[in-house]
Amino acid sequence: MSTDVNRSELGQFLKARRAELSLTALGLPETGTLRRVPGLRREEVAQLASISTQYYTRLEQGRLQASAPVLSVLAKVLRLNDDQRDYLFELAGKETARPRPQKGQKVRQPLQVLLDTLSDIPAVILGSRMDILAWNPLASALITDFSTMPQDQRNYVRLIFTDPMMRNRYTDWESIAKDCVAFLRMEAARHPDDPRLAALVGELSVQDRNFRQWWADHHVARRAFGRKTMYHPAVGELVLDWETLTSAADSDQQLIIWTAEPGTPSDERLRLLASWTTTASPPPRQRDKI
Repeated sequence: MSTDVNRSELGQFLKARRAELSLTALGLPETGTLRRVPGLRREEVAQLASISTQYYTRLEQGRLQASAPVLSVLAKVLRLNDDQRDYLFELAGKETARPRPQKGQKVRQPLQVLLDTLSDIPAVILGSRMDILAWNPLASALITDFSTMPQDQRNYVRLIFTDPMMRNRYTDWESIAKDCVAFLRMEAARHPDDPRLAALVGELSVQDRNFRQWWADHHVARRAFGRKTMYHPAVGELVLDWETLTSAADSDQQLIIWTAEPGTPSDERLRLLASWTTTASPPPRQRDKI
């Protein structure tokens, strides 16, 4: 059972651990503002853990008893080792459960075979957290060369918010970005204990004011279908319908395709882009585990 003394000690322990970290150590950009104390600020820890600053402040002040899921996320954010994590749970009076190692997602073979047949339709396979697991050459030509990204950075939401080019590629970037946040919110509901998802949300919350605001709005949506307008520097404006095909064997893997209405200028421009990908050397597909 957590006592007042234990809650106070838990607060001091959290404070000490965040003082040991920095944005640079977490791979995040410095804000440029002068820091009065070393380490992360309370609001930065709260953002990385996807909890409110008020909630986290009360934890550090020993005024609140934390839940096990929140403790798990905080242990991840603060980079606690196994002994430190056990100590954190003991102070909170919670049973500790060591996180199981996450298995890498590997594209299901039927989806890969289907993707390989789509030479004139841009397509990608998304996994958990909207990680980009695989793509075809036309998707690279339409959106970006995914092969140039570090493997652990291939995520569609991260791409939308961190790549300046994407703000020009989508004519209604804000609508696209809001949809991505809503999709990610739905993922968080399905996988509340996913530390990589929590880390992604924390990273984008710190880096982007819009993401932070829209995440706090708690809007949710499922990836299904829609119509978007894109601007490609080589062929111009493209009005494309997108559709989601979900694997029946693994609902966390989805094939996303973009198509143009036959006979329209967008159809002609997409065909032109496809003809270039067949004559040029296509980028390698990603088949590794994520």
